[in-house]
Amino acid sequence: MTGPQQPTTTAESAFLKACRREPVPHTPVWFMRQAGRSLPEYLKVREGIAMLDSCMRPDLVTEITLQPVRRHGVDAAIYFSDIVVPLKAIGIDLDIQPGVGPVVEQPIRTRADLQRLRPLEPDDVRYVTEAVGMLTAELGSTPLIGFAGAPFTLASYLVEGGPSRNHEHTKAMMYGDPQLWADLLDRLADITAAFLDIQIEAGASAVQLFDSWVGALAPGDYRRSVLPASAKVFDAVARHGVPRIHFGVGTGELLGPMAEAGADVVGVDWRVPMDEAARRVGPGKALQGNLDPAVLFAPRPAVESKAREVLAAARELPGHIFNLGHGVLPATDADALTRLVEFVHSESERRPH
Repeated sequence: MTGPQQPTTTAESAFLKACRREPVPHTPVWFMRQAGRSLPEYLKVREGIAMLDSCMRPDLVTEITLQPVRRHGVDAAIYFSDIVVPLKAIGIDLDIQPGVGPVVEQPIRTRADLQRLRPLEPDDVRYVTEAVGMLTAELGSTPLIGFAGAPFTLASYLVEGGPSRNHEHTKAMMYGDPQLWADLLDRLADITAAFLDIQIEAGASAVQLFDSWVGALAPGDYRRSVLPASAKVFDAVARHGVPRIHFGVGTGELLGPMAEAGADVVGVDWRVPMDEAARRVGPGKALQGNLDPAVLFAPRPAVESKAREVLAAARELPGHIFNLGHGVLPATDADALTRLVEFVHSESERRPH
C-alpha cells in the first residue's frame, strides 16, 4: 500500500486536521513522554545533566524533542520540558530528584506564601523561545505541541512540597480555606497561560495542558475548585487559534466537567473506552488516547490487538488522535513504539475517514 503524501504545511498535517475534527488520511499518532527514558539516544545526551538543567538548554531541548520524530515517525512533536519549569523560572526553590520527582523546598501553605508566585515574563524563559524557534525550523511540516502543567497539579506540588499519594495538604487548603485556594489557582493559571503564550508565539502549533493529579478529585469538587482556573488558561490562549488539548489521569468521572473547561481536544486515559468517553465529553470535541502504556510490554500480536480495539472504539468519532492513556513507561522497548506507529497508520489507512 502506498502511504499518504507528506503534507506540505503544518496546517495540513493529520494531527492538526484531527484536532479540528476534519477528515484525515490516517489516524495521527504521538505519545506522551515519547521523548524520554525509553530512548537510548535520550539517555546518552542526558548523561550527567540534571533534568531542570536540560530543560534550560535550547540545543538539548531541540535534540531530545526531535529524537522520537526521527525514530518513530510520529505525527507530532511534544516540546521537551517539565511542568515545574515556569515555577523554577519565577524563583521557586525546587528541584527534580531522581526517582522522586519535583520537590519544593518551602511549600506554599499561607496567604503570605502567595507573594512568591510572581507573574512569568518572557525574559524568564528566553531559552524556551529560542528552543521553539530552533524546533520549528527543524520540524518542517511536523507540528510542535507546547507543554504546561495545569493549575491544580502545580498547586498540589507546591502545597504538598512534592509528589503525594493522598493530597492531604492540598485538599485541606481547598476545603478549609477556599478563598486562599482560589487565589492560589488563579495565580497559577496566569503563570501557566503566560508559559503557553510564549510557546505559541515562538511557533508551537498546538498546546497541551497536563493535569496529572486531578483524578484525585470528585466531580463536584473539580467543578467548584479547579474548573475556573483551567478555563482561565484555555480562555487566555484562545486568541491564537491553535488547538488546545486537556489531559488528566484517572479522570473517567471528570471527562464531562473537563470538557467544559474549553479545550478543543480532550485526552482520555486507558480506563474508559473511546466511544464511552465521547458520550461523557459530549459533541464538539476531538478525543485523544488511549492505549494502556503497559500493553507495550506484551507480545506484538497482543499490542496490535489492543490498538485495534482503540481504533474500533474511536471509529465513529469526527476527530481522533491515537495516544497512550498516560506517558511512555521508562522500560518500554523503543522498537515497540515504532511498530505501533506503523500499525496505527496502516490500519487506519484501510478505512474511510
